[in-house]
Amino acid sequence: MSAGGSTKAILAALGANAGIAVAKFVGFLVTGSSSMLAEAVHSVADTSNQGLLLLGQKTSQRRATTEHPFGFGRDRYFYSFIVALMLFSLGSVFALYEGTHKITHPEALTSPWVAIIILVLAIALESYSFYTAIVESKKIKGDATWWGFIRQSRTPELPVVLLEDAGALLGLVLALGGVGLTLATGEPVWDGIGTLCIGVLLGIIAIILIVEMKSLLIGEGATPAELAKIEDELATGKVQRIIHLRTQYIGPDELLVAAKIALRPGLPMEDVAQAIDDAEARVRNAVPAARLIYLEPDLYRTTVNTP
Repeated sequence: MSAGGSTKAILAALGANAGIAVAKFVGFLVTGSSSMLAEAVHSVADTSNQGLLLLGQKTSQRRATTEHPFGFGRDRYFYSFIVALMLFSLGSVFALYEGTHKITHPEALTSPWVAIIILVLAIALESYSFYTAIVESKKIKGDATWWGFIRQSRTPELPVVLLEDAGALLGLVLALGGVGLTLATGEPVWDGIGTLCIGVLLGIIAIILIVEMKSLLIGEGATPAELAKIEDELATGKVQRIIHLRTQYIGPDELLVAAKIALRPGLPMEDVAQAIDDAEARVRNAVPAARLIYLEPDLYRTTVNTP
C-alpha cells in the first residue's frame, strides 16, 4: 500500500509542478517579478524531486546481490535525502539570494495582474497535489498526528511530498502577497520581501526533511507500536522471555528483526526448531513488514547475556 500510494502522490505532484513551473516562468518573463522567479525555480526543483523519488522507488526493487545481501530498499531513503538537499540548495538558497537582491535593488513590475492570475492558477493545481498526498497518507497514518506521521513514517516519499506541497502552497501565498502589496503600494520592495520569506520557508522545510531522511538512511528501528507487538508475539508459547531484541528498517516495507530468546530448558531439537518457526510466524502475522527474522535460542541466566 505504501509504495502504491506513494507513486500516486508523486505522479500527482510531478504533473502539477511541471505545469506550474512553465506558467511561473512565463509570468516572470512578462512581469519581472522576483517572487515569481523564485517560485518558478522552486517548481523546477520540485519537479526534479518527484523524478528522483520515482527513480528511488524503481532502483529499490532490484534483486539482492552478494554485495548487497539485504537488497536495495534504502535507495528510497537515499533519493529522498537528495531531494531534501535539492530543496534547500535550489529552492531556499536561490530565493534568499534573489529576495536580498530585489530588496537592495528594487525594480518595478510590469503586468503584475498576469503574475496574480498565474499564482492563483498555481494555487489550484498545487492544492490538488496536496489533497492527493493527504488522501494517500491517511491510508497508512493511522491515529498519529500529521507531525507524528512525518516523524515516525518509514515510508519516505509521502512525508516528502506532503511537506513539499505544503511549502509550495504557502510559498505561493507569500508570492501572491508580495506581488499584491507591490501592486497596491507601488513599492517593488514588497516583491523582494515576499521572495525572502519564501526562501526562509523552504529552508525550514528542507532542514526538517534533511534531519528525517538522514535518520532513515542511517537506520531506524521499529516504531514503538510495532516493537510492542513484536515483543508480545515473541514472548509466548515455548519462549520464556526475550533476552535481546534489535530491529532495523532496511527499506520502507522491510523490517529486520534479530533476537536472542530464552526457551524452556530441556526441549529436544525438534521442539526448539518448531518454537522458532512458530515465533517467526506470529511476528510476521502481527507486523507484516518484519520479513527478515533471525532468532537465536538460548537459556536465560542471571548474568548478562551478550547479543
